[in-house]
Amino acid sequence: MSTSTIDIAFIGGGNMATAIIGGLLRQGRAAQRILVIDPVAEQRQRLHDTLGVQTAAAADATVSQAATIVWAVKPQQFKDAASTSAPLTHGALHYSVMAGLRTDDMARLLGTPRIVRAMPNTPALVGQGMTGLFARPEVNAAERAAVQAMVEPTGQHLWVDREADLDAVTALSGSGPAYVFYFIEAMMAAAQDMGLSAEQGRLLAQATFAGATALATQSPDSPAVLRERVTSKGGTTYAALTHLEAAGVKAAFVAAMRAAQQRAGELGDEFGR
Repeated sequence: MSTSTIDIAFIGGGNMATAIIGGLLRQGRAAQRILVIDPVAEQRQRLHDTLGVQTAAAADATVSQAATIVWAVKPQQFKDAASTSAPLTHGALHYSVMAGLRTDDMARLLGTPRIVRAMPNTPALVGQGMTGLFARPEVNAAERAAVQAMVEPTGQHLWVDREADLDAVTALSGSGPAYVFYFIEAMMAAAQDMGLSAEQGRLLAQATFAGATALATQSPDSPAVLRERVTSKGGTTYAALTHLEAAGVKAAFVAAMRAAQQRAGELGDEFGR
């Protein structure tokens, strides 16, 4: 490990950590001032080779230099990781991208309440993510601003005032990319059923989602108004949407997200034990 002073340390070096580190480097943060703790040798080597960051298999005194600790391990691994790192990180701001784990439980195990909890999603890997953020009262305005600056290169963000609202964020945007991929899969299947190839269906579906999202983002009109403009009574879109309504797709979709919200809460109960 280099002797460079550490500004920020990541506990866990998976995809989300990689996305955040990439954003920090694009902002001009020096790679040698970033430390990643990961027990997997191949992961450490990949991060060092591709990003130039410092790496270590386990936390040691070097971690105590970091002003910010980013928790990017699996929630079920947090308790063991915290037992090693907590004595070294009392003075740091802690930023968690772990799904489900509540800040009360983190504070108890870390011995500090200065925690920001985030719910990112996988498009952060290409700078198009959406991250829900919650800060405990002990986090000051400057620290919130620092977190915001760290998140911005990965996409958009939304602060919530109640930690419980992160369960809804999880259901909408955290799990949301899977819903989009699910619909793309369905459109690809329909394409093949109608005589097109899977690759043609994929191109048509992906371009349609990207274009419709761009239009919804840039237009001052609501999604409902935009939908109505595409839907001529008796036309092809009308036939498709009438079928979806008759099949109860919208109600099922809302119920699915409520199920995801409920499961997010259950995971918080399980991981906090």
